[in-house]
Formats: sequence, structure tokens, C-alpha cells
Amino acid sequence: MLSEEKNESQEQTTVSNETSSESKESSALPNLEAELEALKSENEALKDKYLRLYSEFENFRKRNIKEKAELIKSASEDTILAILPVIDDLERALKSFGENELLKEQLEGITLIYNKLVKSLEAKGLKAMTCIGEVFNPELHEAITQTPIEDESMKGKIIDEVQKGYFLHDKVIRFAKVIIGA
Repeated sequence: MLSEEKNESQEQTTVSNETSSESKESSALPNLEAELEALKSENEALKDKYLRLYSEFENFRKRNIKEKAELIKSASEDTILAILPVIDDLERALKSFGENELLKEQLEGITLIYNKLVKSLEAKGLKAMTCIGEVFNPELHEAITQTPIEDESMKGKIIDEVQKGYFLHDKVIRFAKVIIGA
């Protein structure tokens, strides 16, 4: 009998433990679901923050590469600008020789030096503008003066070039100084 009472009390304890654990689980379930939702929203926020940061870094990297390429492209601009007056002087010297037979050897030497210098600068991206006969463009040309002209087709066009203009990799580094027909 004693053993029967013991078994009954153990069964009651087991049943009461099961019901209390079920009630604990049922009360813990909403807490776990709320915690899961909070973790999911935090995870989404972190993913969004990561994607924005990654995108911002990629944009920074691309911009940095572009700026470096532009810097490399135009790094020699100051040096080339300093050399342009020398080229102008050489061109004037070549014109001054004219057809003088006595100075033919000197003319050949200066022509070789001039061509070598121009080819070296062209290899670095320098390109001379062609202006005569072109329509005046204030983005490329600097008008020195206007001259009356009889040919109607040349009105508003460049009739003479006082100083050559130059491009460095499609960027104007020196505007051409020109005379326009009026």
C-alpha cells in the first residue's frame, strides 16, 4: 500500500511538472518570438548598413581611380606650358631664315631640333590647334582683333593666327590668339 501511495504521488508530481513546464513553455513562446523578430529586424538593419557602406566604398574607389588617371594625364601640363614659348620662338626663327642659301645648314639643324621637340611633346599628348579658316569658337580661341574682309565667306571666321593654341589630351591648355574677319 505504501508503494501504491508513493506511485500515485510520483504520478501527480510528474503531471504537475508537465503542466507547469507546458505553462512555462507557452509563456516563454511569445518572448522567444518577440526576441526572434527583434533579431531579424536587427539583422536586416545590419545588412542594409553593410550594403550602403560597401556601395559607398566602391564609389570612393572608382572616384579615386578616376582622379589618379586624370592626375597622371595632366601632370605634365605645367612643364609643357613652360616649353610652349620655346616652340613659338623656334617657329619664328624658322620663318626668319626664309630662302637664304647661306644659312641653309643652320636652318636644317634648327628644323631637326624643332621636329624632335614637337614629336616628343606629341608623344606626351600635346596637339596643336588648326585655326585658319575655322569658325571662331570662344571656347578654343581668343580674338585679338577683327579685320574688315572683302570675301563674304570668311566673315566670322579666323583669317590669321597670332599665337598657336594647344590641346593636352583633348583639354585646352593654351587658347589660340586669332584675328577674325568682319
